Amino acid sequence: MDATLQRWQCATCATEFDPADQLPQLCPICADERQYVPDGVQRWVTAGQLLDAGHRVRITGIEPRLYALDVEPAVGIGQRAKLVCTEGGNLLFDVPPVLDDKCVARLRELGGVAAIVASHPHMYGVQSAYSAAFDDAPVYVAAVDAHWVQFEFAAIRHFDAGFEPLPGLRLEIVGGHFPGSTVALWADGAEGRGVLLAGDAIFPVADGNVTFLRSYPNRIPLSGPVVRRIAAQVTQWDFDRLYNNFTGVLPRNARRIIGFSAERYARWAEGANDHLT
Repeated sequence: MDATLQRWQCATCATEFDPADQLPQLCPICADERQYVPDGVQRWVTAGQLLDAGHRVRITGIEPRLYALDVEPAVGIGQRAKLVCTEGGNLLFDVPPVLDDKCVARLRELGGVAAIVASHPHMYGVQSAYSAAFDDAPVYVAAVDAHWVQFEFAAIRHFDAGFEPLPGLRLEIVGGHFPGSTVALWADGAEGRGVLLAGDAIFPVADGNVTFLRSYPNRIPLSGPVVRRIAAQVTQWDFDRLYNNFTGVLPRNARRIIGFSAERYARWAEGANDHLT
């Protein structure tokens, strides 16, 4: 059997683990306060078991040269990865927890995968499998979060500052949710107005604005100064549209909305609106 199919994954976050190592009692990523272990009981699956159960990757177009990768039925957190297609190569931003043969074939039709990056540790998925399927494509991991990687392999490249893994695509560390939370700025996206792939460092909410949290399932907030710092960093860039790591999107005016939302959040976090409570 292919060794990749025997690799253990946490059933909650779907992160891959090294099969040569003794599995921990708890997945460190889920035992952290930003995530959770359902009912306090750690469960494990293998990549092969997920395929045998019928889980497959569905690839759909979102806008020209941008594709969504969703696993159906959903696995783990249910993240939606993105593939950005450029003349200089394709970037896989956030990583599905499953890789199947039809997915590989479709990605090859779209030009393959030249670089891989997860916005933060909850989105690592089976990044080694995607790398191996595409000529050991480099997998970029923010150095400050590298200790969260549960399966080390040769294609991993650490970074600690913004850079372009491919022409026209820039990765930047913004922190907040994780110290190494990373966003991708795609200058040619949104018909040339610019797209920000934000993971869940910046998260669209019901009223058309965004929020910022240390933990989404556990509703742990960030401080006002941290939120203002994130907003100040990203609003210096040119972009009009934002996608999160699920199906959330700000179709227009994303940069302005981030600035407004950050100030709203900070004022509540700092007590400026306590008289309203």
